[in-house]
Amino acid sequence: MEETSSLSKAPPVLVPIRSLGPNHRARITGHLMGLDGHDRYLRFGFAASDEQIQRYADSLNFDMDEIFGIYNRRLDLIAMAHLAFSADQDLSACAEFGVSVSKSARGRGYGARLFDRAATHARNEGVSRMFIHALSENAAMLKIARNAGAIVERDGSESEAHLHLPPATLDTRLTEMFAEQMAQTDYRIKAQVKQFWELLAGVQSLRRDVQEAERSCAK
Repeated sequence: MEETSSLSKAPPVLVPIRSLGPNHRARITGHLMGLDGHDRYLRFGFAASDEQIQRYADSLNFDMDEIFGIYNRRLDLIAMAHLAFSADQDLSACAEFGVSVSKSARGRGYGARLFDRAATHARNEGVSRMFIHALSENAAMLKIARNAGAIVERDGSESEAHLHLPPATLDTRLTEMFAEQMAQTDYRIKAQVKQFWELLAGVQSLRRDVQEAERSCAK
């Protein structure tokens, strides 16, 4: 019975996670603006205002850092991660990870998936140590870190986790390349489907307007 149960277990669902560029800045801003006060507090360490979030989004350096995102079928950005590389040459092998997930998308493991994606990219970029700075009450974030094998050190209301990353391998490079290609394809398909439904809705609206105009003329 145990063997049958194990064999019948469904494989993990692939989650398309794509790299985000400057053309996604507005959606990044919208995602972060959609976080409530408590979620903003956990993500940034303080109750960030709309103006502060806007400044953060405007300051994102897509050339230096890496931003990852998960889109739903409506092309809403429902989860994103920021992998910030150190600007200090003496700390070039270090990077910091931050993540946020929309409330409607919680409980699906997106935070952990984004962490894995970011860790793979960090390894491929020569990073040997990954940091997470979080509030001690941010249990979800610290759980992701611990599950990845990170050492978590608590200092009052704040905690810091650091994870040693092994060097890149052919497997990590191929894994990242495949993941990015899959995510790019998934995004293009979602964009085409969204465009089709918007076009169809426009045609249907125009048809209703014509029908109403014809009925008005017939009176």
